[in-house]
Amino acid sequence: MRIAIVDYGMGNLHSVGKAVERLGYEGFVTGDEAQIVAADGVILPGVGAFGDAMEHLRATGLDRVVRTVAASGTPLLGICLGMQLLFAESEEYGRNEGLGLLPGKAVRFAGTEGYKVPHMGWNRLEFRQPENPLLQGLEEGHVYFVHSFHVLPEQPEDLLAVTDYGHPVTAIVGRANVLGMQFHPEKSGALGMALLRNFLALVERQEG
Repeated sequence: MRIAIVDYGMGNLHSVGKAVERLGYEGFVTGDEAQIVAADGVILPGVGAFGDAMEHLRATGLDRVVRTVAASGTPLLGICLGMQLLFAESEEYGRNEGLGLLPGKAVRFAGTEGYKVPHMGWNRLEFRQPENPLLQGLEEGHVYFVHSFHVLPEQPEDLLAVTDYGHPVTAIVGRANVLGMQFHPEKSGALGMALLRNFLALVERQEG
């Protein structure tokens, strides 16, 4: 089973790849369309600005490739900025159009008293849909966040887990084969690795 980690010039590519390998699967970093489309599962990582990321994806044609993967039914996981890119748009540095795979948008934290921006550190997950295969068999716990923008999904059924940072913050989303985690599972200890393992188990079931 092969997991493609999309290389578009922005993201913790190799740390994600190493985490996949630690779980006993083959993770490879690539920007090649044929390899991504042929993979059993695809991970879209990302750090940095939403607009820059979409510009890189469009310039390389990888925006079209990721949409093709989603439409094909292949399991797709967006991580951190990669999760935000799955949505229709972001307000970061003006309006930026996203991949449009999920309805909703990314907005900046208000930065109220006691809640600094960026949101950085360990926060507890609260499962909204514990029966979802991505969360199945897991207990709520802490994971590691680093972000200044958070997503407002339009459809409540797409929201799998939240965390609290002055208000409920989208932490995990999912619709069919399109999934996303706002935090870094590869940096989130046992729970992060368990979530990644559940995603890889989903890929394995799909492959079978």
